Amino acid sequence: MEFGVWSKSLASLEIDCLVLGVFEEGELSGEARSVDAATGGRLRKLLERGDFAGRPGDTLLLGDLPGIGATRVLLTGLGTKKLFQRKAWRRACQAALAHLARTRIASCAIALDRPEAKQLDDYYFGRQVAELAGAALYRINDLKTAKKPPAPALKRVLAGPVRKAAAAQKGFTHGAAVAAAQVIQRDLANLPGNICTPSFLAEEARALGRRHGGLKVKVLDEPAIRREKMGCLLAVSQGSHQPPRFIVLEYQGAKRDEPPVVLVGKGVTFDTGGISLKDPPGMDEMKFDMSGAAAVIATLTLAAQLRLPLNVVGLVAAVENMPGSKAVKPGDIATSASGQTVEILNTDAEGRLILCDALHYARRFRPAAVVDIATLTGACVVALGHHHAGLMGNDEKLVAELHAAGLRSDDRCWQLPLTEEYGEALKSNFADFANVGGRDGGAITAAAFLGKFTQGLKWAHLDVAGVAYQSGAQKGSTGRPTPLLSDFLIQRAAR
Repeated sequence: MEFGVWSKSLASLEIDCLVLGVFEEGELSGEARSVDAATGGRLRKLLERGDFAGRPGDTLLLGDLPGIGATRVLLTGLGTKKLFQRKAWRRACQAALAHLARTRIASCAIALDRPEAKQLDDYYFGRQVAELAGAALYRINDLKTAKKPPAPALKRVLAGPVRKAAAAQKGFTHGAAVAAAQVIQRDLANLPGNICTPSFLAEEARALGRRHGGLKVKVLDEPAIRREKMGCLLAVSQGSHQPPRFIVLEYQGAKRDEPPVVLVGKGVTFDTGGISLKDPPGMDEMKFDMSGAAAVIATLTLAAQLRLPLNVVGLVAAVENMPGSKAVKPGDIATSASGQTVEILNTDAEGRLILCDALHYARRFRPAAVVDIATLTGACVVALGHHHAGLMGNDEKLVAELHAAGLRSDDRCWQLPLTEEYGEALKSNFADFANVGGRDGGAITAAAFLGKFTQGLKWAHLDVAGVAYQSGAQKGSTGRPTPLLSDFLIQRAAR
């Protein structure tokens, strides 16, 4: 995909399609008025007839208008003018690109009104256009045997207006890299559990390491994991015939002695709940329980592709949680790699068990910051729905950094409290603590459990259970939180 800035008159652009905005009041946006004048007022007449309402998300494709170089014009609804801000612009751009992706249009020039610069500067304008284009062109990696429709024809996108073309071009470059990383996350997460096993995930990580220069990949097999004394991780995997894998991805873009950022991903390639078996409805979606792992792998490829000047380590604990005859039982006690003992009261609270050993492993890198990413709790979905990821941690500066990255990238998260009272719910009569603490504040007590393994680290936790995938007719991976993580690393590198 080629991205650029249009600079000369829109009406004279020889391109397949011009994308123009219309407000609900029937008012053409600024750039659209110049095109309307070149066509002899054709667009104005169309709006006066009431043929296009300009509602958010509405689109209308017009062909062969006189007086312009483009062969088509796509009108896109901007909604009410007084409410037009970044979110409305993003929705309009998204709708336009989705429409174009369903046609044989190969090139377009986007000329929608833009929010003020403090909401969307030239760099993030370029990033948003490239990321939205990537999302519009994505085709789910299904295994259907019927003939697949042709791939979208769109190959060239020009966008404007911009004040600083260099900043927008940098945004295009970074946005295209984020979009490519999201494809990796979505493709991995969409695969069924009988294909995407822990071993498969490890081999895919190795293949991506070979494809992206500067990305080193090491895989620990079950004997190596046992030597690391990851007793909690092994407790989760022991009920499955699929052996666990622990994947280490290392990208070095700064001096060797520069402390890295460590990203830790939950990689439960299928989660039945184990002996604490989940209800059958919706269990098929538990193939998405490795979305945190997929996001970590994808984000490491982005760091390598953009050659970010910082060191990044990705740790992926990959297991399958099954109710086999050897499965861990409620009441069993496991010893973590840190030496702390855990009473496993609920085998469906397995993500925190594999993450606690991965977080302990992170210590050997003497990290500048540690962020874990996990589809950890249904409680977080109850608390925040499907719009925000849950954000907690023991370092307010790191938490604020991630929150700001979510706002900038439109991949938002929301901070939940993580005070010492929540850890009280994890008390156990038989071990150092239990792996669950009851229903109340379930997303927070899960983070409190992880916090017992992160003392002395600058650590933050992202619970992405509500945002990493969709259910229903649109079932599939969303590619979140790769944009948030990407922005977090890009801005760290810039500093």
